[in-house]
Amino acid sequence: FNVFVFQLLEDNIIIFVKAELKHMQKIVDGDDPECSESQMEDEDEEQRRSREAFLNITLYFLKRMKQEELAERLQSRTKAHQYQRELKSKLKKKFQCVFEGVAKAGSQTLLKEIFTELYITEGGGGEVNQEHEVMQIETASRRSDTAERAITLEELFKAPPGRPRPIRTVMTKGVAGIGKTLLTHKFTVDWAEDKAQQEVHFTFPLTFRELNVLRGRSFSLVGLVDYFFSGSKEAGICSFQDFLVLFILDGLDECRLSLDFLSTQTLTDVSESTSVEVLLINLIRGELLPSALLWITTRPAAANQIPPEHVDMVTEVRGFTDLQKEEYFRRRSTDKEQVSRIISHIRMCRSLHIMCHIPLFCWITATVLEDMLKSREEGELPRTLTQIYSHYVVLQNKVKMVKFDGGAATDPHWSPQSRKMMEFLRKLAFEQLQKGNLIFYESDLTECGTDLRAASVCSGVFTQVFREESSLYQDKVFTFIHLSLQEFLAALHVHQTFISSKVNLLEHQPQKKKSFKMSTIQKPTLNLLHQSAVDEALQSPNGHLDLFLRFLLGLSLPTNQRLLQGLLTQTRSDSQTNQKTVKYIKKKLSDSLSTERSINLFHCLNEVNDHSLLEQIQQSMRSGSLSTEKLSPAQWSALVFILLSSQEHLDVFDLKRFSPSEDTFLKLLPVIKASKKVEYVTLEEHVFNSVTDKHLKGFSVSSSG
Repeated sequence: FNVFVFQLLEDNIIIFVKAELKHMQKIVDGDDPECSESQMEDEDEEQRRSREAFLNITLYFLKRMKQEELAERLQSRTKAHQYQRELKSKLKKKFQCVFEGVAKAGSQTLLKEIFTELYITEGGGGEVNQEHEVMQIETASRRSDTAERAITLEELFKAPPGRPRPIRTVMTKGVAGIGKTLLTHKFTVDWAEDKAQQEVHFTFPLTFRELNVLRGRSFSLVGLVDYFFSGSKEAGICSFQDFLVLFILDGLDECRLSLDFLSTQTLTDVSESTSVEVLLINLIRGELLPSALLWITTRPAAANQIPPEHVDMVTEVRGFTDLQKEEYFRRRSTDKEQVSRIISHIRMCRSLHIMCHIPLFCWITATVLEDMLKSREEGELPRTLTQIYSHYVVLQNKVKMVKFDGGAATDPHWSPQSRKMMEFLRKLAFEQLQKGNLIFYESDLTECGTDLRAASVCSGVFTQVFREESSLYQDKVFTFIHLSLQEFLAALHVHQTFISSKVNLLEHQPQKKKSFKMSTIQKPTLNLLHQSAVDEALQSPNGHLDLFLRFLLGLSLPTNQRLLQGLLTQTRSDSQTNQKTVKYIKKKLSDSLSTERSINLFHCLNEVNDHSLLEQIQQSMRSGSLSTEKLSPAQWSALVFILLSSQEHLDVFDLKRFSPSEDTFLKLLPVIKASKKVEYVTLEEHVFNSVTDKHLKGFSVSSSG
């Protein structure tokens, strides 16, 4: 019997040895097929130990055979292979679950269950768009896509046909909250699950938030990787030259490191220690580890921090298309009637419809509307951004009362403690918005006299307004869940400060060209504050106060103040204040403003519930009595806004409906540029030449008359 058992044992060992030797030969030759995630999970600890033991036996015999070089190669590649498996497992565990809005204990959702494909395009250059990001979203919503190529995550590093050189560095631009970070997580999970980019041996996702806190410290590239992804040194990976490595650098716009591409010294040795700045610059320039792939994400305004010659492909995350918005809302809820009402409501409200291109705003809007429909609150659903954000802040306070204070949702909304916390948050929002900061470190809080403990308390209570993050280090990072919420709270701070103390905080804006001063002779009024804010927003070179202005004006309405009762000091209802503000905005619309500035002023009029100018033009268009020869500058602005807001007009823009003059043509130029097809009457050549080939690229232009 023993003879039979040992014969069977010998057969099993021979089968095992042959399989392992074949596997090892593939590892040495560099063509070993990747182990799938399921294979990794199926292999138990005993099997792993057996394979490691046989590896040691194999190395022993190779060295006895004087094959030290082969033994060394087998050992290093086997360890690298094992490290890759461990790295994939760790990254999958780290990124496979997501939290919408902000992390909540016990409410994890699998990424693949809620992920809605985002609209990514290849196109455009590395130029910087200085407009407010909400205006960029609005422009993108009416942009023709014929000149651009929609791509998937799998195509990121694939060179399109006809491209001579391979793609090493991809830059992906997108406004705050559009889903750039979620995309990097989805990409990483797909790689870890062997679903994509399997030619890549190692993927190392890093964020600039993490890298910022290493300022002043020295690392080699190998050391930096081991710091964030422990085990690479232990696995004997002292050089990445033999592997295809992908570095994901998420959030360039949050970078606090000095990236000087002109004067930074060259570094080519992955084992040489230097500052994190020098490492990053040489990695991006391709002087350090030129074989590596890089994926950098950023908000548009920060894209120019990296010289365009170091970027091989520029992509843009446009967020949700109209169909994807609806898919998102349907995935959130099984209540079909509720979903239908939400989708119908958003379609009717242009400002909400535009903002819903941003996934995080979809989440905020859905949170508010679902709660209102569930609780059957009286009154109509919110139609403006100020109403949405006011409801959202009130809702988060209700959550705090029930979850942390042990109260009921019907209790008075704002306790003294909640008011104090919100006062801290709105002050922080305004001061950091002035500095252009979306993330705040302890040093930022100290600079503006803010208590770190207070920040931690707020992040633990108002978890879906303000959050605290920490990683491998002790430094804490704070951020509002979205830039728009920070802008709302900043507007709340300016409004409340003026109501309580008559102080106009906008007077102290740095680098102000023309300051509005409330003299002792002229009594300070809310209307004068609004005029001051309108002037500030129009003078801004990059439109950074556009959304802030909408919120500030919206907060003056008694209906919005009632929503925030207990948090906001109620002002005496004064229709004259709003009338003066509306009159001032209409006066500004008569000036020579850019299309973007005019559009934002119409959104401001919407926030204060004034649609008179638009209704006047719409009535004339419906009756056929519109004469462009008699329009005032403000009416021209209204006409352009209406046309840009109409998908029907942008599909086929009929220029024949308007007076065939040079002046008409030039004033309607923004609409012509945004249209897919333009039908026009015969014009003088010099007039038509005002639209360049670039403007009409991808559009169909037909002539008549």
